[in-house]
Order: sequence, then C-alpha cells, then structure tokens
Amino acid sequence: MKSLSIAATGMLAQQRNVEVISNNIANLNTVGFKRQRAEFQDLLYQTIERAGAISSTTGAVTPNGVQIGAGVKTGSVYRITEQGNVTATGNDFDLAISGRGLFRVELPDGREAYTRAGNFAVSADGRVVTEDGYEVLPGVTVPEDSVDVSISSDGVVEARIAGEQDLREIGRLELVTFFNESGLEAIGDNLLLETSASGEPVIGSPGEEGFGGIM
Repeated sequence: MKSLSIAATGMLAQQRNVEVISNNIANLNTVGFKRQRAEFQDLLYQTIERAGAISSTTGAVTPNGVQIGAGVKTGSVYRITEQGNVTATGNDFDLAISGRGLFRVELPDGREAYTRAGNFAVSADGRVVTEDGYEVLPGVTVPEDSVDVSISSDGVVEARIAGEQDLREIGRLELVTFFNESGLEAIGDNLLLETSASGEPVIGSPGEEGFGGIM
C-alpha cells in the first residue's frame, strides 16, 4: 500500500540521520574531525486536484487543491566546517589552524589529500609527516642535529642546530582552501580529496588574506 511505502521512506531517512549522528559521536575525540549534518528533501507529489481549479459541478474555484507527497529522501550529508576546540599538547609538531584552510599531504600513489588534523611527527629521515606517515607538503625536512624546532603562526619552520645559537629557517608550511569545502570527499584517516563539487585547491601561506593562521 502507498501509505506504507511513504512511511518506509521516512524510516530510511531517519536511519541515515541516526547513522550521521552516531558517526559524529564516535569521532568526538578524533583530531581535526568536522561533524556532519543530514539534510532531507520531500519526494514527488501526486496532484489529485490542482489549486485554483474550477469545479465542474459548482463552478467554484478550489482554494487549496489536493496534493499527496511520496515521502522523503536524504538530499545530502553536509560537513560543518566551523572552528573546533584547540588543546595544547606541548608537542612542537602538534599544530592547529585558526580560521580557514587545510594542510596538504601526499599519498603513497602521488595524489594530494587534505586534512585539518595537525598532529604531525618527524619520520626517521627527518620529514614532517602525518601520524600515518604521509608527507606534509610542500615538504619540510628537520636536520638530524636539530636541538629545537619552532613553527610560527605564518607557517615558517625554524630549527636550532647543535652548536649554533640562532634559529635557522628550514621550510614553510602551506595551506589550501576550496570554494566549496563541504564538497570534498572523505576517505578516512582524517583525509579529504578534491572533487568537481569542491573546486580546485587555492594554495597560500598561513596568515595571508583568506587563510587562517597556525597555532
């Protein structure tokens, strides 16, 4: 019966909504995670009597008409990109972005991915990498004999080399923005990929107009 199929669309839509909420809750402590929200749309309507139609029996104009909807569907799952909470860890390579922007990382297959998660580390060969070992672009290598590393709000990475008094610049971090950040494709591991819906990445330095700063 049609009434049951309409009700079933509502059940399916609410199932999707609960799945989105459950995923948000499960990732409460995930670094750089952005919560999502399910949005819904009504389905096609069957018009039994059009509003404004003239009755064939009385000649009166129907004020409202009769339309029966076919139910509801999940229109999209929207990623909310508002600023999250920042926690100090004392680790020089735990970074956060205040404002707009994403870090760039290189995947093993050569593709670029993007992330808000700034819990970075240094690999055995001195490269700044994500916790999964993906190199943070454009690429910063920390000298083996470094005794102190600092990263400024504008992305400048400096290190103090053993035996030297002054800090030496060893690289700069970059950020990217997208016209439609919610159009990025999530692939897990806190990573996002460019899509035709997101638009192309715009690369810039932290603190420039349109880009957030490093914390």
